[in-house]
Amino acid sequence: MIKKFIRKILGVKQKSNQLVVLGPKEHGIDPRMVSNNAIRVTSTLQEAGYEAFVVGGAVRDLLLGVKPKDFDVATNATPEQVKRLFRRAFIIGRRFQIVHVMFGQDLLEVTTFRGTATDNAPKDEHGRVLRDNTFGSQAEDAERRDFTINAMYYNPATQEVLDYHGGIEDIRAKTLRIIGQPEARYREDPVRMLRVVRFAAKLNFSIERSTAEPIAVMAPLIDNVPAARVFDEMLKLLTSGQALACLQQLRKEGLHHGLLPMLDVVLEQPMGTKFVTLALDSTDKRVMAGKTVSPGFLFASLLWHQVLEKWQAYQAAGELPIPALHQAADEVLESQTEKLAIQRKIGSDMRDIWAMQPRFERRNGKNPYKLLEHLRFRAGYDFLLLRCASGEIDRELGDWWTAFYEADESVRADLVAAASSNGGKKKKAAPRRARKDAGEGSAEAAAAQHDADDGDESEDDDFLNPRPEGEAPARKRRRRPRRNRNRSGGGGADAGAGGEG
Repeated sequence: MIKKFIRKILGVKQKSNQLVVLGPKEHGIDPRMVSNNAIRVTSTLQEAGYEAFVVGGAVRDLLLGVKPKDFDVATNATPEQVKRLFRRAFIIGRRFQIVHVMFGQDLLEVTTFRGTATDNAPKDEHGRVLRDNTFGSQAEDAERRDFTINAMYYNPATQEVLDYHGGIEDIRAKTLRIIGQPEARYREDPVRMLRVVRFAAKLNFSIERSTAEPIAVMAPLIDNVPAARVFDEMLKLLTSGQALACLQQLRKEGLHHGLLPMLDVVLEQPMGTKFVTLALDSTDKRVMAGKTVSPGFLFASLLWHQVLEKWQAYQAAGELPIPALHQAADEVLESQTEKLAIQRKIGSDMRDIWAMQPRFERRNGKNPYKLLEHLRFRAGYDFLLLRCASGEIDRELGDWWTAFYEADESVRADLVAAASSNGGKKKKAAPRRARKDAGEGSAEAAAAQHDADDGDESEDDDFLNPRPEGEAPARKRRRRPRRNRNRSGGGGADAGAGGEG
């Protein structure tokens, strides 16, 4: 009663859970946008005597005139009953069992209607539900869903939409509203706070006041969510097609702390802001064009300025550039893995992209050709272009690699010859902040010493690009006697021969 009185005073509307059935003319869904496999699943279940509907985000997108990327199905059949009806069906999930039905590479998620949450459901000390396999009616299932716009059901057979919580009204009003008491729903599953941000940014919806108010206070509850779930939600957020808007919304709601806490630092620096903006804008364009997005490239971009800062600090302390870079990468990845559970494969991709960056500065001898053969060359090259575009390094390096990448063999030879002859004259590729902060210990000076053999395979190649496990090491070539050089300043004539290479 007290909560109802407060809502009345604040002018907050309480949505009723009265079922509204909308026909084709009222909802305007184009049936041609519905996945054939989703129709196969619902029709198979219905023919077996069960209820079955397309549900959730797919219905929301169909109502907005957007072709859904994924289709989920809700039914009154139990997971075991669903599994028996499909040849390639797998029951997964610990907290709530669901069925994955496969058609080739197409995966559809089938869930049984969830019942009203019980007080007996296992919870952690903060109230997060750990396991809840209670089944129920469609009305109970609608009440268990997170937001009104995700709690509608579409029946492809009758082309009717069933709306229990005024979701169609909220879609038309571009409003994001949680079902039930916000505090209780966020405590049940803190990831819902991240989902609020994602949907608001992706759909350009406003967050209803009572839905938004508890977030700032309850944000720390996300620390209790398994890191793998947080990572999955962050990946959805960053590949939503509105990544920059999502990150800005995260900061606005105070949810970025503990997830990507360095964003405050990065986005307050002009160069960092431009770099992250360019990376996320590129990601958004790829998503909108229906192209794939590399999570490794995405997270490598977001964390680069933290790596860069530590890389420069290690070099200023006297460490050589390559070991310094790997120490910086290790430190950043270890700190982030605790919060985001970055998968090993993604972390490996990130390391490769970062490790290639100093190798782009070595344009002499066989170095460019060897780098061009790297399995992730294109990702490293695109990353280099981002660094150039943001102003971190001079554009000349990116232009040279673009010309080399697109040229034939004869032109490539000319480009390498020209770069080698100018090795000691141009020093454009080192990060500007590194030159300012590190002085004689900068990346460029150290790279000049490291690469002065002018074309021989350097000793750190296996360190930068380790051999696949089990592969025999290549036969070592006899190295030429080293020439005497001035090591104190790193800038002598001989040292400069590979300075820019």
